[in-house]
Amino acid sequence: MMCKLNLLKEVLRNEVFPALGCTEPIAVAYAAGIAAKEIEGRIKEINITVDTGVYKNGLAITVPNTGGEKGNLIAGVLGALIKQPELKMEILKGTRQDMISQAKELIRAKKAKITYDESKTDLYIAVSIKTERGSARAVIENGHTNLVRLEKNGRPIFEKKRDEITFTGQEYKPILKKMKISELIDLAEHLDDEDYNYIQRGIDMNLKISEAGLKLQKVGYYLSDLVKKGYFLDGIFSSSKILTASASDARMAGLNLPAMSSGGSGNQGIVAILVPYNVGKYFKIEEKKILQSIALSHLINSYIKCFTGDLSPLCGCSIAAGLGAAVAIVYQQKGKDMEKIALAVNNLVSDLGGMLCDGAKGGCALKVVSATDSAIRSAYMALNNHGITELEGLVGKTAEETIYYLSKISSKIGMANVDDTILEIMMEKNL
Repeated sequence: MMCKLNLLKEVLRNEVFPALGCTEPIAVAYAAGIAAKEIEGRIKEINITVDTGVYKNGLAITVPNTGGEKGNLIAGVLGALIKQPELKMEILKGTRQDMISQAKELIRAKKAKITYDESKTDLYIAVSIKTERGSARAVIENGHTNLVRLEKNGRPIFEKKRDEITFTGQEYKPILKKMKISELIDLAEHLDDEDYNYIQRGIDMNLKISEAGLKLQKVGYYLSDLVKKGYFLDGIFSSSKILTASASDARMAGLNLPAMSSGGSGNQGIVAILVPYNVGKYFKIEEKKILQSIALSHLINSYIKCFTGDLSPLCGCSIAAGLGAAVAIVYQQKGKDMEKIALAVNNLVSDLGGMLCDGAKGGCALKVVSATDSAIRSAYMALNNHGITELEGLVGKTAEETIYYLSKISSKIGMANVDDTILEIMMEKNL
């Protein structure tokens, strides 16, 4: 069984990584790149099948380096033309102008198509490519970079066993799911120099994309304008919301800058990293403790994903990254005070527990703002011993119990056919 002190490194390696653009279309591009690298020749046909969550998240999002093109399909075709899967979630760095023209022509000629499979309840991406010289197919399941099958000319050349696919094929997932938050704190307090440097890299990366996003005159810009005009006080709430909204604005607009993700999501990485960073700086918390709190934020985000899945019908920025940030803030000031941490979790879940995910798009910045605000507010109230108790709503006696109850709401059974209904609405609009 894996040493628990290695668990943090597994989370950082598998779920905290630079992502150029929204992670769902980039994962499609990555899968296409894997398949395309196996065969030579001019592409004759590309067929992409995804689950409803991936389809929903990629439907209206701008893809980096495409001049404003949107969606999973253009991303997938570009991935097949780039053929550099070694770039993983930064694969679109390899985009050239001639590739964009080629991709558009393949789509116009209906040689590239995408569909969704309602029977797939977890993250699923399958890309089949035919060329003049053969065919290849790559399948990713239960994780944005978790390749489970690769075929060439109809024959498998790589395949994971069925039991290896569960929990994204990584042994850390079932271990993480069984842990207590107090144990996650222990992990966060045992960072080595490599971990510290990697977490600092994520801070720097997300600060850079936030700075770029503030110039776009989108959500972050208008929050800043509200401060200038006296509607908002110039303080930790407003500065944190401007910081995270601007970073999300940049990602959703398809700027050619990577964000450090968390739980496989760039927007969640923005909340999980920048909120505890900014709050820690404001309250003059020791640098080492701030970095440990961000490590804890990543762990909490990934921990929650063990229960809700990678693409929940609920907004991950709130119920996962927001919770990670709230716990991190409490930890910065009170350490392993589990009563206060439970209050912070209950406060945020009571506030944002029903926020729906309706796909990745510009409006995600608004949800990032709500998650940021609630994380700070929930933590502050908890630090002052105020919180929602198990007598109310869906929250429990402990943080772990509340997360378990939240997962029951988030599940396909609890949320009935929310994803299907949202997707039906989106398709009715002829996007």
